[in-house]
Formats: sequence, structure tokens, C-alpha cells
Amino acid sequence: MNETQLIARAQRGDMAAFETLANTHTPYVYNLALRVARDPHEAEDLTQETWLRAWRGLPAYRADAKFTTWLYRIVTNLFYNRLPRLKQELTELDPEDTALHLPDEHLPPEANLLSKELKAHLHQAIQNLPTHYQLLITLRHLQDLSYTDIAQVTGMPLGTVKTGIFRARQMLKTTLEEYETSHV
Repeated sequence: MNETQLIARAQRGDMAAFETLANTHTPYVYNLALRVARDPHEAEDLTQETWLRAWRGLPAYRADAKFTTWLYRIVTNLFYNRLPRLKQELTELDPEDTALHLPDEHLPPEANLLSKELKAHLHQAIQNLPTHYQLLITLRHLQDLSYTDIAQVTGMPLGTVKTGIFRARQMLKTTLEEYETSHV
């Protein structure tokens, strides 16, 4: 059964179809929640709340947006609703827990060490971005969403998304150039 059929069945109240959707998409929902919340426990809460909201909102879901885009929108809305409380509670995510730590087996060990150090610095630079820029960079480069999908997920106009990603990249570029200069 394909995703469209599962969604249609879940919209009619078929819990097994909904569970199949949840099992399929939970890793992606959790990954996004972890990237925006930067706390595993908060990410678990956001993931659970996302699925509760998805179940309640599923009858109103229209296929004009991809299902994953709709789910990402729920996650980001929940995160922004919790943000004032989370501002005080956020903890740093260990760079080792991110997708940025994959070593390149084709490089010599000393190059991998440098690469690991650069990736850790990049991770820290992303963490130092303003929250909305972190979200845009995460959605674009770590979740591989299109600009249009990001606009739908965040509720931002497309031009704002493009500008935000451009500015975030510029901030990262400046930070990485400073890092490169200090490590030459």
C-alpha cells in the first residue's frame, strides 16, 4: 500500500494505517525535532505531540503539500510555541551526535582529524546562529527540503526563506573563514 492510500485510510480512522505512517516517518520527525530543540527529551516530547496533532488534524490534511512537509510544519509550530520556555532549558547537542561527524575513509588519519575538527567547528557555528537561521539551515541542508517546502513548513514567504538561508550561509561563511585563517 502506498503512502497516499495509507493517508486516505488513516483519514477515515484506520489506526493501523496511521501507525504505519507513524512508523515510517517517526525517524524523520524525531531528527528534525532533535535538530531544532537540541535536547533528546524535548525532541521525544515534540515527536509524540506531533503525532497526536497529526492524528487530530489528519481529516483536514489536503495533499496540496507533501505529507512530510505537513509533519515538519507541525514540528516547527510546536517548537515555536514552546520556544519561550525552551530558551532557558536548551542544552548543546554534542557534535558527535550529528550527521556532520562521518569520517572519510579515503583520507589519511591526520586529514580525518582536521576534517572532524572543521565539522565540529561548523556544528558550533550553526548552533551559534539565531534560532530561525538554525532552523532554515537544518531544513535546507540537513533535511534536504526545497525552498518551497521550507516556506510551507515554516509559514514564511518564499522570499523570506531564500533571504534567511542566504544570510545564514553568509554568517557561516564568515565564521568558517575566520576559523580557516586562524588554523593556517
